[in-house]
Amino acid sequence: MKAWLAAVIIIAALAAAIAATGGAVSPSRGFGARVDNPWFPLLPGSVWVYHGVKDGKRSRDVMTVTRRTAVVDGAPCVVVTDRLYLAGTLEERTTEWYSQDRAGNVWYFGENTAELDRAGHVTTTSGSWRAGVDAARAGIFMYAHPVVGQAAQQEYYRGQAQDRFRVVALHTAVSAPFVHSHDALLTQEWTPLEPQVLDHKLYVRGIGTVLEQTVRGGDERNALVSFTRAR
Repeated sequence: MKAWLAAVIIIAALAAAIAATGGAVSPSRGFGARVDNPWFPLLPGSVWVYHGVKDGKRSRDVMTVTRRTAVVDGAPCVVVTDRLYLAGTLEERTTEWYSQDRAGNVWYFGENTAELDRAGHVTTTSGSWRAGVDAARAGIFMYAHPVVGQAAQQEYYRGQAQDRFRVVALHTAVSAPFVHSHDALLTQEWTPLEPQVLDHKLYVRGIGTVLEQTVRGGDERNALVSFTRAR
C-alpha cells in the first residue's frame, strides 16, 4: 500500500472516531505531546517572532513552545503560548494545545485567548475553546505529508472557532526577513464566520510558519523575523 494512501486511511479513521464520540479522543489512538512534524515542529524551547501589521497598527507576535503538557479531551498536548503586541502594547495573549497522531498529523485541541486594553485588563475571551467541552472538536492543523488539494477543518466550536484550510502548492517562493525559499508549502485559510476573508500561509520545512497574510477582506500580515530552534 502506498504511504500516502495509508495516511489517508488513518486520517479518515481518526476523523470517524472523533465524530462518533462527539469530539472525544483517546491516547490509545496514538496521540502524543511530541510534535515533530517538519512543516509545523513544536519542540519545547522553540520561539518564533513575527513582525507585521494588524488593524492598521504595527504588530509583533511571539510564539513560544513551553515545556508544559496538558491532557485535552483525552489526548496529551504540548502547550504553546502566543503574545500579540500592537504598536508596542500587549493586545492579546493566548495559550494553545497541540497534539500529533501516530501518522504524524498535527491536531489542534483548543486555546484560551484574551484581548487586553492598554491597562492590561481583559476585555474579552471570545474565541476561546477546548476540545471535548460544549461540543467543541479538535481538527487537523497540519498534515504529515501535504498533498495539493487536501483540506481539513482545523477547529470547531460553533459560532466561535471554525477555521479551515486547504493545501494550494508545495513548491512556492517565499521571502521573509528570516528565510528565503523556493520550496515553501502554501495553504489558504478561511472561516464561515467571516466568509469575506481569505488568508494565505507559507511554511518552510524545519521551521514552520514563515509568512501569513490576508489576501482578501483585510490587510493583516505577519513575517518571520527570528526563529530560535529548541536545543
